[in-house]
Amino acid sequence: MLASGPGKVSDRLLDWYDANARSLPWRSAPGQDRADPYRIWLSEIMLQQTTVAAVTPYFERFISRWPTIEALAAADDADVMAAWAGLGYYARARNLLSCARAVAHNHGGRFPADEAGLRSLLGIGAYTAAAIAAIAFGKRAVVIDGNVERVVARLFALAQPLPLAKRRIAEHADRLTPNHRPGDFAQAMMDLGATVCRPRAPACPLCPLQSCCEARALGQPEAFPVRPARPDRPSRTGLAYVLEHRGQVLLERRPPRGLLGGMNGFPAEPPAAADWRSAGQVRYVFTHFGLTLHVMHATSEGRPGGLWWPVADLHRAGLPTLFRKAASQVWQ
Repeated sequence: MLASGPGKVSDRLLDWYDANARSLPWRSAPGQDRADPYRIWLSEIMLQQTTVAAVTPYFERFISRWPTIEALAAADDADVMAAWAGLGYYARARNLLSCARAVAHNHGGRFPADEAGLRSLLGIGAYTAAAIAAIAFGKRAVVIDGNVERVVARLFALAQPLPLAKRRIAEHADRLTPNHRPGDFAQAMMDLGATVCRPRAPACPLCPLQSCCEARALGQPEAFPVRPARPDRPSRTGLAYVLEHRGQVLLERRPPRGLLGGMNGFPAEPPAAADWRSAGQVRYVFTHFGLTLHVMHATSEGRPGGLWWPVADLHRAGLPTLFRKAASQVWQ
């Protein structure tokens, strides 16, 4: 059991946060406990399965281009998908647009202020709804992401492996969450997990909760949370055909649903009869499988119909990472 009660833990953590909070473009300063719901929502959708360092430049470009929920709702689908390229999990970008349009058209441009209302919106699950409710609206909500899971599992030395431990983690997190400054508390837990209670080599001497951490008392904080062995990802293979014509390359828009839906890419079938030659292969790991993509390249005197893009300007085509890697095999 914790040597200090939940109130002591939250007070210590909030004091630490006041002095050590990360400066992030979507946040308000510690103590304000309210932030722009649009910015919080956008950042949380972007941060799913992605790091703060990777998200920050994307977030700043999005906010510069679409500063309000109404502006994003009015955006062209292709423009948003192109701006999202590189963040991965492209279904999130499609849901992002659908959610923006629902808020703009059905809610007067205002996000619901409670978790239930937020969860009714496409793409907003339990974690994201709790984060928006706490950080943007100051509502007491139990916010649990991967960082919070790690902090709580170590504080209480939870021996039950994930995902079975999630219920106990949620119960403990609920006990720790205060009624005052809930948004700051949620962000403090996230910051603690990201900067101090790291997955490897946690900086326990810098932790404001070190004296009440059961995993540290056991001398093995890295043993928590307990994770089951990961099954091997299945492997797949694919082909990408890169057809070049007078400084331009042929692209195709992928179907709106499915893998990399709605994104520009290279054809998976030969788009024309040509002297196709191997340009090598690239390896990419998706959530549920690994893909080896064999890249074929040819130049053509003819110009079949389709979307032709200048090779010198290919970085502006909104290619997802997989196809950017394929292009690097041809134009290194």
